[in-house]
Amino acid sequence: MAKDLQCIIVFLERNNSYARKTVKYLPEIIMKELSRITEIFTESVIREMTRICSAAGGYNLAQGFPDFEAPAAIKEAAIKAINENFNQYAVTFGEPELREAISRKAYRYNNISCDPGTDITVTCGATEAMIATLKAIINPGDEFIVFEPFYENYGPDGILSGATPKYVTLYSPDWNYNYDELKKAFSAKTKAIIINTPNNPTGKVFSHKELTEIADLCIKHDVYAVTDEIYEHILYDGARHISIASLNGMEDRTITINSISKTYSVTGWRVGWAIASKEITSRIRKVHDFLTVGAPNPLQHAAASALNYPNEYYNGLQKHYNEARDFLYILLREKGFKPGKPQGAYYMITDISDLMHKLAVDNDTDFCRKLIDKIGVAAVPGSSFYSDPKKGCHYIRFCFCKKWETLHAVEKAFVNL
Repeated sequence: MAKDLQCIIVFLERNNSYARKTVKYLPEIIMKELSRITEIFTESVIREMTRICSAAGGYNLAQGFPDFEAPAAIKEAAIKAINENFNQYAVTFGEPELREAISRKAYRYNNISCDPGTDITVTCGATEAMIATLKAIINPGDEFIVFEPFYENYGPDGILSGATPKYVTLYSPDWNYNYDELKKAFSAKTKAIIINTPNNPTGKVFSHKELTEIADLCIKHDVYAVTDEIYEHILYDGARHISIASLNGMEDRTITINSISKTYSVTGWRVGWAIASKEITSRIRKVHDFLTVGAPNPLQHAAASALNYPNEYYNGLQKHYNEARDFLYILLREKGFKPGKPQGAYYMITDISDLMHKLAVDNDTDFCRKLIDKIGVAAVPGSSFYSDPKKGCHYIRFCFCKKWETLHAVEKAFVNL
């Protein structure tokens, strides 16, 4: 690269008087090496598909955000907080009202006891909670375990924290792991395991047996469990959400991450949190302080009100998503896809092997692009959820967190497939 740069500089010096005046600054501008770590991962494929879909004016079943209105009560609570002048910096690690509401709800729903004064950090969404947590517990040379397919942020988060990821496969159609493979992934270098339940993209809900197996391995190898539980209220067919922090021996070695984004349909508000022991929380708070300072003050007060919603709210949420899940599942099967039926969350991963010829493609990325071009429906390439893209090249993921108007429009669009 340096040799090529010198050739460019010589050319400019000989052919442009303005360049001769400014070329002396060129080496400083482009010769210094940029961050090597950013070469290891790409930008978000999910958000890229959203941009492509928006440009095409299509129906976005790629990115997991609702296109229906957020609950009126939570919006009114935010407006009320703004009008009551909660408009300046919040307490860095979270407004007391919200931390107290989180503590109550975690005890009531998750069977987790936590002190709102010392065990909770409010962050700018679960995304920040994850990176702040990993930065708080990871040291150079550590390893962390991730189940794959995985939400695309986990790999880069660990890498940015200085750790090396070890991947354990979840096998379709039930997305179960092989215990021997999981056991083998643990070593003296393992610092943490990331568990996303209910899972994105598969819809898997980890069972009590599975979480107990994971907990036993964590205790044996002195490993932290970092859990992403943002879909905890979106469950189907009698599935039950269990927080691994509630199991014996896991209270002080689990960091439980959550947010209001999915449960209350406010993905743009960016209010999340991490629950951990006092020792871990003190470190998360330090990282959080210098990452973002604090989450939006009025939205924290609105979040506190939402965490006190009655069970009827969550039942209504599940009812809508259950009906939307069944609708999309039937539609995809009728069109030749091979979808799995999720136990939780609002995503559906489907095998496209039998349909690639129809769009004259041989991989998931081209399939998704052709799908937008042909019928205006966006999905996410399955390869973006795997460490080795080849493992996911015959899958794509749809989301169904949409209003009925959108889902029926998608049904009509599929007529042209």
